[in-house]
Amino acid sequence: MASSSSSSVPEDTSYRTMDPSKDDGASLVGKHCQLEYCNQIDFLPFLCQSCSKTFCQEHRTEDSHKCANPGAWARRRREAEMAKLGIGAGKGLQYRVSAKPCDSPSCSTTIGSGRNPGVHCQTCRRDYCHAHRLKEEHDCKNLVPIGARQGADMTERTKGAFAKLRAWGAAKKQEVGRALPKPKPTSAAQRMIAVNNIKKTAKGDDKLAPEKRVYLFVEAEAETTTAKYPKGAFFYSKDWVIGRVLDAAAKSLQVENVNNQTSSENDKLRVFHVEGGRLLDFSEKVGSALVSGNTIILLRGVGPPPDLIDL
Repeated sequence: MASSSSSSVPEDTSYRTMDPSKDDGASLVGKHCQLEYCNQIDFLPFLCQSCSKTFCQEHRTEDSHKCANPGAWARRRREAEMAKLGIGAGKGLQYRVSAKPCDSPSCSTTIGSGRNPGVHCQTCRRDYCHAHRLKEEHDCKNLVPIGARQGADMTERTKGAFAKLRAWGAAKKQEVGRALPKPKPTSAAQRMIAVNNIKKTAKGDDKLAPEKRVYLFVEAEAETTTAKYPKGAFFYSKDWVIGRVLDAAAKSLQVENVNNQTSSENDKLRVFHVEGGRLLDFSEKVGSALVSGNTIILLRGVGPPPDLIDL
């Protein structure tokens, strides 16, 4: 009869100790070894996980009982391991990748599985199989890192766009050919004096908190009205957009404003920032485009600022 020590046999084998609660009460009535010439009754029998027959301790292994389906348990276990995803699948770990083809153009190996987890190259930021993991194998020095080209192009594109915008603003200022006011004093002391003076006369919503106010000199150019340079001092919220400032300024200076009624740029009003030398977009925030003491002018028929994306 098998000794009690047999219950300590690890389960990571082709055979396992039978569970009395699941295997027909084997420990209560015992089981006969199913090897033809043995047939010994054993109260602690073993179940072969390849052929599903019961054996005594002496004949529990596949070799000892000449298993009718040798290696079946090992094959099932191997297939189960291969079906598991790699450690880094879906987690973006440095040396593990999700299931995908190797990034080497000449390779069709699938990586990201338990058998071939793949290796991530920090230099070119691509994933490779074991054969192409070395930089020399995937020609790393001649590859542009993923994301690097786009980022560099975008940086240069942005710089170029703003440079063109500044040049366009200067050209537009000359193009209008109109006698526009010169910028107010630029020294710190002069700006402080100008701001203090404008605060004394500026009009606006008294309910607006002082820390939210931006004080501006507002003028209407001759093309917009019958009077030349009707002007005034006003304050607006730094949270407003330029389009709202335009509406309020046009109303205050009694300038006809048909921006919401026409699509023709010849009839639309635009806001020109004297100190910045450019037209302001309707969607710009007052707090980011203007500071107290600046001057803005309402111009008609000068067209919109260019779209940075198209520059």
